[in-house]
Amino acid sequence: MTNKLSVVLATRNEEKNIEKCLNSVKTIADEIIVVDEYSMDKTREIAQKLGAKVYLEKHHEIFHITKQIALDKASGDWILQLDADEEVTPMLVGEIKLVINGRTPVIHDGRKRKLFARHQRLIEMRDGKIGKDEGEIVAYFIPRKNMFLGSPLIHAGVYPDGVIRLVKRGKGRFPQKSVHEQMVIDGKVSWVSGDLEHNDSPNLKRYFERLNRYTDLHAEELRQKKAPKNILYFIYYSLFKPFFVFIKLFVYNKGFLDGIGGFFWSLFSSWHYPIAYFKYLTKR
Repeated sequence: MTNKLSVVLATRNEEKNIEKCLNSVKTIADEIIVVDEYSMDKTREIAQKLGAKVYLEKHHEIFHITKQIALDKASGDWILQLDADEEVTPMLVGEIKLVINGRTPVIHDGRKRKLFARHQRLIEMRDGKIGKDEGEIVAYFIPRKNMFLGSPLIHAGVYPDGVIRLVKRGKGRFPQKSVHEQMVIDGKVSWVSGDLEHNDSPNLKRYFERLNRYTDLHAEELRQKKAPKNILYFIYYSLFKPFFVFIKLFVYNKGFLDGIGGFFWSLFSSWHYPIAYFKYLTKR
């Protein structure tokens, strides 16, 4: 018996992206769940036209709250959680079909296996152990190819940008504490090798909108941690931290190989820290 796949999204003003996203999964989705934070554009109308079940939810600063609500509404045996600015590539479609039919995808590319293992170790150093070492595979990391100003970023520490998105129903949940958190998984986690194409920054306007939102959240995290408000911390966040982030991304992680896009990505990424700290200092 073939298992069922639910595709779930949380959305807010995504009329420019959602059609491409949903069309990329139309051959594999048994149901599509969209939980929308009262979009002011045509997001809901487009989703409904493409067969999605659409629900309304108030806006949450931690968007993963809405993502968890979408996850809870799924009825499929497996759940694919997507953002509206992502598209599933044909190779990934094939691997998802294997998973929902009870087979485990094999990663033949040894370079990718090493890259994925390294990426997961870095995530676990930051967030703690992910999943279990033994037992049934109940969730999969999916690598993302991030598009920046029309071109993919392969270096600058960006790829594979692995995210746990394919999970057995009831085996994963969002902690709902941070914008970049991974799902908490009750079982073993593996990887697929097909990419999600992530169109998060097609232009500078979109990029800076996201930068503004993420620095707001970072400023709130600093407030909750009661970070020091003194000259040493100001110098650290304003000078040393951005300098070392830029060097790490552009030089050590070879962002220069991505050309002008790699330069600006590395530069703008380094700006995140002084912006967030300044917001923290000035927020009442």
